[in-house]
Amino acid sequence: MSQVLISTLCGLLVGALFSFLKLPAPAPPNLAGVMGVVGVYLGLVLSKSLF
Repeated sequence: MSQVLISTLCGLLVGALFSFLKLPAPAPPNLAGVMGVVGVYLGLVLSKSLF
C-alpha cells in the first residue's frame, strides 16, 4: 500500500511541476487514453496469471 501512496504523491508532484512550467501533461489527455493504459496493464496481469 505504501508504494501506491508514494506513486500517487510522485504523480501529483510531477503534475504540479509540469503545470508550473506550462508543459503539456505527460499522460493521455482524456479518459479514453487513460483507459487504454489501464487495459494494457490489465492485459499484462491477466496473461501472466493465465499462462
